[in-house]
Amino acid sequence: MTVSAAPSDISDAGGASDLSGLPGLDEGLQARVAEGMAAVAVRLAEVVDHDDPFIAGASAHLAAAGGKRFRPLLTLLASEVGTGWNAAVVDAAVGVELTHLASLYHDDVMDEADLRRGVPSANARYGNATAILVGDLLFGTASSVVADLGAEAVKIQAQTFVRLCAGQIRDDLQTEVQLGSADGTHASPLAGDADDPAAVTAYLEILADKTGALIATAARYGGMFGGCDAATVHVLTGYGEKLGVVFQLADDLLDVASAADTSGKTPGTDLREGKATLPVLYARTSQDPDDARLLELTRGPIHDPQELDEALALLRAHPAMEQARAHTGRLAAEARALLDDLADGPAVDALRALVDGVALRSS
Repeated sequence: MTVSAAPSDISDAGGASDLSGLPGLDEGLQARVAEGMAAVAVRLAEVVDHDDPFIAGASAHLAAAGGKRFRPLLTLLASEVGTGWNAAVVDAAVGVELTHLASLYHDDVMDEADLRRGVPSANARYGNATAILVGDLLFGTASSVVADLGAEAVKIQAQTFVRLCAGQIRDDLQTEVQLGSADGTHASPLAGDADDPAAVTAYLEILADKTGALIATAARYGGMFGGCDAATVHVLTGYGEKLGVVFQLADDLLDVASAADTSGKTPGTDLREGKATLPVLYARTSQDPDDARLLELTRGPIHDPQELDEALALLRAHPAMEQARAHTGRLAAEARALLDDLADGPAVDALRALVDGVALRSS
């Protein structure tokens, strides 16, 4: 197999997040965060390096492809609510990003993905076994980085990892039950009545674990190692979890609404895999006979490309999309409201703008 980009390429990888897309922010803050993101990229390249060139290339494969780098950005930004980023904040941001990257290696194996971030997925390039082991290696590397930050940081990392795994297990179980492939011993509200409000609640709880937990930890670490007091760290943690759910809901909406996903993933991925995201859950509450075809198509995986196009067209035109956008907007407002307990300043202004930037991606 061909070795991927060298670890040194990570610091030059495209797609890294910054604050330039959020208008009206303090220029000094933007410059400090940009400098911090550069430090994160250098440190990330350093810790994923390995004496074995093959392992080094496989470990750096997704990091070198770029990506949003949203989680380390949030860690740096949260630190600016306090005294600003430092070496510990950078390491915390790297630990969070490594955990996220490791989860992507595993996700792509489970989803049998072909692309990630516009390049061949790790499983497509290196095979499932290697992709799983590299994901494990990155989890271990993340733990090693976080261990240098102290016992509390290690405990938080472990608790976050448990929530990530629990959320993924519950997500997979929901899909299995919905598709009728589970053994029937586990009830699932997502597989129940179409108008069962518990379906939306269960879905949001899964997102809080799968996505919100790590983004909450990103904000928490930033506050902790940026010198914030306990009350401020608590607010930032709650804000991060809400923001994480908004982030995932916006991605789910984009998976339906976008003609082309700039992350390299093909639109309609969730429909293709038979996953019921928020727009589908809202569509299932419809009693309109005209929606029968949409409900039929979204009851399971869609393997036929023409049927996938048909399902996307029907769902894009359905009121369920606006319902899901409105729900995303409500959660975004809740995330912003949590920041009202913090003193106003450039960093808090940026955190408010970040919520809007995340939510509006789905508009």
